[in-house]
Amino acid sequence: MKTADTHIRYELIPAPAYLQAYIRYFWTLEGDDPQALAKAFGSLVDGCPGLIFQRPDVGAFVRESKKLPEMFLYGQTTKNVEIASLGTSKATGVIFQPNGLKSVFGMNAGELTNDCVDVQLLPGNNHLPEQLADAGAAGTQVEVLSAWLHKRITGNPAAIDPQVDYAVRQIANSNGNTSLRDLQEKLQLTERTFERRFKEQVGITPKLFSRICQYQASLHQLKSNDYNKLSDIAFENDYADQSHFIRSFREFTGCSPYQFQKLLDEAGEEIMLIK
Repeated sequence: MKTADTHIRYELIPAPAYLQAYIRYFWTLEGDDPQALAKAFGSLVDGCPGLIFQRPDVGAFVRESKKLPEMFLYGQTTKNVEIASLGTSKATGVIFQPNGLKSVFGMNAGELTNDCVDVQLLPGNNHLPEQLADAGAAGTQVEVLSAWLHKRITGNPAAIDPQVDYAVRQIANSNGNTSLRDLQEKLQLTERTFERRFKEQVGITPKLFSRICQYQASLHQLKSNDYNKLSDIAFENDYADQSHFIRSFREFTGCSPYQFQKLLDEAGEEIMLIK
């Protein structure tokens, strides 16, 4: 997708069928706006971990004034964070399924919640950043990433936990409005075991994941302009009332729905609907 003023070029690339159980999609981004990543993604609180490769010779992403590695893996984001670019943005990334850190990398997902790690510090990176830099074209970079990820998946003894995977899909498909008690009983797990295994696979508790899915549904509705008044969004997404909706939205986005609505009106296509 390309914005009207050409400041940001953002493209989603579907994951190949053999990776879709692990990856939602690949993406590429080019922009000369310091807030290009934030404008393309909106809130990073989306219930999914990810991976970003950036071209340091073009620009560099910074998070809270700290320069991020050339290629980094990040975990669940549970609060609003500011990511800006020093110079022009040129990056390729991966959005994993919510339990991707465990199923792809064999990691305890909780260890990377609200954090990231340099991919070069992971075992078996096989000079991946250099391969991606040499690949050049975005399509070729995605092919290199796909092959690398597939190799990691097939060599990862920590297979997908079918019970947690089922729980993730039920919560996500209901936009966070599934009864966790009913889900836990259906899976025949104690509350403590369910929460421990979910946090190890996804990085956060089932309750927080449900809240993030609920928030994402409300964000989608707000971006789509599919409402008459804000109380409609609160009601249709099962918030207790409008004040609960506003508090949750502010927690995850860093601004109120009213302020976000104003940003949408001012920015037009620059804040893209990609989630």
